[in-house]
Amino acid sequence: MASQWYTLTPLDVLMFRDAKPFTPGERAWANGRFPPTGHAIAGAILAYLGERVTLRLRGPFLCFDEQLYLPRPLHLYQGEFLRPVNWLSETDSYRHFLWDYSRPIPLISGQTDSKASSKEKGFAYLPQDEILHLLKGESINLNHGVKEPWEIEIRPHNTLKEGTRQVKENDGYFVENCVRVQPGWSLAISVEIQDSQTGEFHPCNIPQSVTLRLGGEGHQVLVTPCAELQTQWQRLQEISQSNLQSNQRCLAYLVTPGVFVRKTNGISLCRAWPWEWNLAQPSNKNSRTGALVSVATDKPIPINGRTRAKNNEDLSLPAPQVFAAPPGSVYYLEYPTSLMQDNAKVNDRDNPVHRWRQLGYSEMLWLSNPFQEV
Repeated sequence: MASQWYTLTPLDVLMFRDAKPFTPGERAWANGRFPPTGHAIAGAILAYLGERVTLRLRGPFLCFDEQLYLPRPLHLYQGEFLRPVNWLSETDSYRHFLWDYSRPIPLISGQTDSKASSKEKGFAYLPQDEILHLLKGESINLNHGVKEPWEIEIRPHNTLKEGTRQVKENDGYFVENCVRVQPGWSLAISVEIQDSQTGEFHPCNIPQSVTLRLGGEGHQVLVTPCAELQTQWQRLQEISQSNLQSNQRCLAYLVTPGVFVRKTNGISLCRAWPWEWNLAQPSNKNSRTGALVSVATDKPIPINGRTRAKNNEDLSLPAPQVFAAPPGSVYYLEYPTSLMQDNAKVNDRDNPVHRWRQLGYSEMLWLSNPFQEV
C-alpha cells in the first residue's frame, strides 16, 4: 500500500533544542539541527493525533515546488567521484598506496580543474531528477544543486529573579539558534500508522491545512498532502531496489542520518557505517570478510532521542544519546548487502534497532557503480 506524503511549511521560525553544547565557551547557547530529527517529527504528529500509536516515517527531506531535494552525496569532490584506491587501474600510481588495514580503504579524487572546484562550493542539495541520474550511474549537472535554503537567526533569552530586575544565576540567560526557511521551501515526509490489531501499516491521513507544533516556543508548520512526492519517491525506489538486487559493485547512499549503534560491555558505541558490514580487506586474516570497501562521510550528528530517565521523571538525561552518520554519506561495497535495521524481526525476535528505521533514520538509496570494473 502506498504511503501518504506531506509537505510541512513553517509559519514562522523554528527552534530545535536537540543537544546541550559541549564547548565551555558556548555553555549559554542552546543548539539544534535542521532538518529536524525523526524524533522531533514523530513527536509533533503524535501530539496532533493525541493517542499512543506506532508510526513509520520517511524523511524528513526538503521540498521546493513539489520536488524532492536530497542531501549532496559526499563522494562528490570538485565535480568528480571519489574512488577507493583498490578500484583504480593497475597502472595508477595510487594503486599501491598503504593505509591502516583496520579501517576502510582511502578514497582518491580524480583529475579536476579549478573551475570545477569553484562551481561546487556551497552545493548542499540535489533535486530528485539529478538523484535519478546518480542511481542509474549517469552524469549529473552540478549547476542544479542548491545551497542550504534556510538562515540561522540568533535569539537571546533572559529569565529574571522573582521580584527583582536581575538575571537568574542558573539558566537565567542563554542564546538560541532559530531557523528561518526561505520562501517556497518546506519539509517533505511520508507518514504511516500501524494497525494495533493486524500489525500492518497504512497511510496516516492528516487533513488539508492542519497545523502541527514543531520544535520549541510553540512554532508551527502547515501540513499539506502532496501526491507528487509519492510518485517521485516511487521512481527512486524502483531503480534503487534494482541496484540492490544486482550482484555487482555498488554504492549505498545515505539520505537521512544513519544511526549505527552497538552496546559493548554496557557502553553504546556509534560509528559511521553499520556494525554488521565487515571490511572487504580486513587487517586480520582470520576476520570475517565482508562487502564494505570504503566510506565517504563527514562529522557526526548528535541525536537526542529522550529527555527523561525512565526511573525518575525529574532527572534530565545528558544529550545527545547517539551520534549519527550525516546524510549524504556514501558506502562503497563489493556487492549489495542488507541493513539489519530494515528487519522488524531477527531470529524470530523483535529487532530493537528497527525502531530507528521506523523513525526515518538510516534511509539508503542504492547507486550503480559509476567506475569501470578493474
